[in-house]
Amino acid sequence: DSPLTRSQLEAFETTLSRRLAQLRDEVRATIERSGDERAQSVADQVTDLKDTAFASMAADLDLADIERDATEIRDIDAALTRLAEGHFGICVDCGDAIPAARLNAYPSAARCVACQEQFERPHAPA
Repeated sequence: DSPLTRSQLEAFETTLSRRLAQLRDEVRATIERSGDERAQSVADQVTDLKDTAFASMAADLDLADIERDATEIRDIDAALTRLAEGHFGICVDCGDAIPAARLNAYPSAARCVACQEQFERPHAPA
């Protein structure tokens, strides 16, 4: 069972649900904006290589934003699942309680600090 009180769990659920809604709105807006930019680009029949490169870079940035938001959405969905199952605030690797300070800073945290550091070592960029 979670080491957190019912009121703490409810507060985290509210925080996570609000962030989830915000991220979904941001992804939707990015997709809509990206679609509008591409439609405008086609309509203008961009032939200048610099304009094409800029449009491509903007599309890549939009995709990166969407990918980052999608990763956070998955993390929040997993946290909400742990919350519903009574495992929220417990490290998925070692089973110890995740400190409240870590959860306050990163509510979708699945690991304690030590396990997160160990997890990141082989996954760190070269």
